[in-house]
Amino acid sequence: MLSLDQICQAQHRLRGLVHRTPLAHSAALSARLGARAYLKLECLQKTGSFKPRGAFHKLLSLSADERRQGAVAVSGGNHAQGLAYAARQLGVSATLAMPASTPRNYLDATRDYGAEIILTPDIRAAFDEVKRLQAAGRVLVHPFDDPLVAAGQGTIGLEILEDAPAVTHVYVSIGGGGLISGVAAAVKAIKPEAHIIGVETHGADAMARALAAGKPVELPGITSIARTLGAPCVSDFTLAHVRALVDEVVVVDDAATVQALFWLLERTKHLLEPAAACCLVAAERHQDRRQPGDHLVLLACGGNVSAEDLCGFRQRFVG
Repeated sequence: MLSLDQICQAQHRLRGLVHRTPLAHSAALSARLGARAYLKLECLQKTGSFKPRGAFHKLLSLSADERRQGAVAVSGGNHAQGLAYAARQLGVSATLAMPASTPRNYLDATRDYGAEIILTPDIRAAFDEVKRLQAAGRVLVHPFDDPLVAAGQGTIGLEILEDAPAVTHVYVSIGGGGLISGVAAAVKAIKPEAHIIGVETHGADAMARALAAGKPVELPGITSIARTLGAPCVSDFTLAHVRALVDEVVVVDDAATVQALFWLLERTKHLLEPAAACCLVAAERHQDRRQPGDHLVLLACGGNVSAEDLCGFRQRFVG
């Protein structure tokens, strides 16, 4: 299990490399949720998501020889950009195996950060390609199944507690589970009475299925629009953290998530991905549980959504 010391060390190492993102109070969001509510704006992080935290922390741990070999990863978007950016800043070559269905804005940004992209037919083929490159000597930077990566993501939890020490509930979306593992480890170590709520969408609910089965379960496919939650399977590492540290995992639907996305854009002026907007849907489900003095934080994990996607979401779900 991740320790608080590991996450504090990560915070020290990352200083000056990533943004310390704002924790923004929103009167409109507070009124909607019936409690004092904040957005932790990782959508304003470098590359538009939380991913550079873990990528930098992993790359900083590599030996000189490992850095010369270069890094490799599989990603449907945000991890690719985070690793590509961090690798360029540290002078490490990066190769990303990405499914052919990856939206063009993710591909363009990853290339612009200087990484090589290998397109594969699907996410499983991307993992196979990464195994081949690993065997050839490149260092794997896994998007979630790595304590160093998760510790980097956990620095968000430290920042939340620094800025909102009265926080009672933190809503965190789950893809493979590295983000919530790190955040929960940090928050629970300092404030064990705080509630950590994980959020997934139907069709990208690998963690909820793993919890039900008692072990990681591979999804037959990702059908949710929340593509950046689309890990086909969680890991033993992240499942163990969620079991031990997360109070509840909520699964919400795409339609409600899109409605939340547009509401947040219109009322808070922040453009979030479906993978982040889903946290609002989960928080609304808990209205009847609110207690006087509750302080809620919704982790806005990313904002990499294209104008084309927005138009498609509105046409499909809003009308």
